[in-house]
Amino acid sequence: MQVPANRPAAEEPRLTVTRPPRRRLRRALASALPVPVVGLALLVASGNLLLPLREVVTIEAKMASKRDFFQDPVVERLLMKHGFRVHITNMGSREIAKQDYEGYDVVFPSGQPAADLISRERARANRPVLLYRPFVSPIVLATYRDYAEVLTAEGVAKRLPGPAGRPMYYTLDMRKFIDLARGKRAGVRRDPDNGYRWDEIDRDDRVRNGNKILAQTSDICEANSAGTYLGLVAFVEHGNDAPDNEAEAEQLARKIKPLLVEQGLPSSERAETYLSPDGQSIAPVTVIYEHQFLAHQIGHEADKGATDDERVLLYPSTRFVTEPQLVALTGEGARLGELVTKDPELQHRAMELGFRARNATGGATGDELARFLTERHIPVPTTSSDDTRAVLPSLPLLERMIEIVGDCQDRAGSR
Repeated sequence: MQVPANRPAAEEPRLTVTRPPRRRLRRALASALPVPVVGLALLVASGNLLLPLREVVTIEAKMASKRDFFQDPVVERLLMKHGFRVHITNMGSREIAKQDYEGYDVVFPSGQPAADLISRERARANRPVLLYRPFVSPIVLATYRDYAEVLTAEGVAKRLPGPAGRPMYYTLDMRKFIDLARGKRAGVRRDPDNGYRWDEIDRDDRVRNGNKILAQTSDICEANSAGTYLGLVAFVEHGNDAPDNEAEAEQLARKIKPLLVEQGLPSSERAETYLSPDGQSIAPVTVIYEHQFLAHQIGHEADKGATDDERVLLYPSTRFVTEPQLVALTGEGARLGELVTKDPELQHRAMELGFRARNATGGATGDELARFLTERHIPVPTTSSDDTRAVLPSLPLLERMIEIVGDCQDRAGSR
């Protein structure tokens, strides 16, 4: 373009770029970099770096009390690391076996009888299952120190050896315990329908409880722990033997029914009741699993630096170790069963939750659990060498006895 002669030419505009001082730029970068770098390091260390990119399989599961393991946050994280998320439908062991389980990958009743029911049903349908036994947990009677000492003074319980101080574990003579409920004391029997009450045997006024001496269980029509306790009582009442036929089983079930139903309304979560602040006034003796008690003591020691001194365990002299079996119904369920049975981190976590994990050959072992408890100054459970190993009735007979004691068919029809 031509510029008029009488007008001075305009200068081109200049663009000035301001650069930040190098020192300030380095300082800004230095303060911002550690955040992603530290985050990356944490992801790598935890094994979660690739989780967003890995396919996560959701396992549909029905579980009873052993859901405690799968709902533990550490276990959930370990499972997620291997690409598993477990969605749990909660119900009792026997309820699991009796209801439809189509659409589920695994079911995990708390004991062998319910797992056997499922296995037989699937076998009849030509759809076999795979069984996994990742850990064991004995049936125990949980109580409070004053009640344990009342039973000890009565000669029904005996303190088990332990470290100096007040014992955490006792042996319970099942024959004498049942005799008290039957109205028999020190060899003298009164009306069998008039069982002894706590305040009648409490010489030192420790417990101030006028209720009958009985062990509370979960719903006998639903829970493995209740069915197993029924089997223990039946074994003792039948002269340390299991019934051989249906007539014997039915007669025995009616005989022991008062020992199992005169205990108020059954609760599905006996361990929660026992561990609650009001547990002692609701149920002074409760049937639970050993791992539930140990998990409480482990947590109590970690939080407060000492064990819960008021809660103790009674190990029945007639014992039956429960064998919880994870039943895999699908291929994905089998992958989960293999993982929880063989993965060292998951097995170690089971021990930290109070379970007796199995060793590499599939046998139950309490050695690691004993070491773990000792390191935390928690007494290690020991059982008496003269305890009797109980034998449960055969599966059909046990089922029939449960139905009679719990009136399960009548209850099912009224729903």
